Amino acid sequence: MKIQLKQVEGNTFLAKGESNHWTTIDTSLKDGGAGAASGPMEMILMALAGCTAMDVVSILQKKRAGMTRLEINVAGERADDFPKVFKKIHITYIIHGKVRKEDAEHAVSLSQEKYCSVAGMLKKAVELTYNIQLDD
Repeated sequence: MKIQLKQVEGNTFLAKGESNHWTTIDTSLKDGGAGAASGPMEMILMALAGCTAMDVVSILQKKRAGMTRLEINVAGERADDFPKVFKKIHITYIIHGKVRKEDAEHAVSLSQEKYCSVAGMLKKAVELTYNIQLDD
């Protein structure tokens, strides 16, 4: 897998991967960016949420579990000193519909332990926890 990154101005960049889609990466005005897009650390949390969401949706659809919608909230706690890596990341899965608790737990567990590459990579360096809320 490869990407390319091009500077737009200051600390605002465009990145494109093999999917051929451009993504803006930015930072705040005080840090030399335009404040117009997510920064790299936010994008790590977004990648984690997107990766595990795709797994959970796919698994629950295959189970015909009755999910109507999925929301995910991710909170990351960063170190105070540089390089200010994530120390802890917590994922909250909010699963809407008539989903049995056992099906939800199984889908999330499979994602976290087997399928989500982003979670698998992050777990090697970060305390990664989650909880599940069922909302019918």
